[in-house]
Amino acid sequence: MKRGELAKRTGCNIETVRYYERVGLLPNPPRTEKGHRIYDDGHKQTLRFIMRSRELGFTIEEVRGLLSLVDGEKYTCGEVRDKTVLHLNAVRERIADLKKLEVTLATTVAACEGGSATNCPIVDALIREV
Repeated sequence: MKRGELAKRTGCNIETVRYYERVGLLPNPPRTEKGHRIYDDGHKQTLRFIMRSRELGFTIEEVRGLLSLVDGEKYTCGEVRDKTVLHLNAVRERIADLKKLEVTLATTVAACEGGSATNCPIVDALIREV
């Protein structure tokens, strides 16, 4: 299948397919005599793996690490789990940071009555040194 068909079958944008090739996540496919790239089911499976990993918040480098394990088929479930646990911990840290951010923003918004007042507690909070 050609790149456009691969993109269509996986629900991926064609430019994203190009990007994943350029950064080395998606292996370069063989070409026909006329120079057309021909992707196979392995490319489709790898692209789905990349896309799902990205949906789950893995960085490009984390995906690269997972693929390096999976592509060689020399991985253990424990190795994949260890990489995923590291990512899960990072996600939990971001969630905790976002919860703190939510409280700060909610408190700041609650202090503001809105309207036409020229003194705004939100602006004051943004200017204030922390």
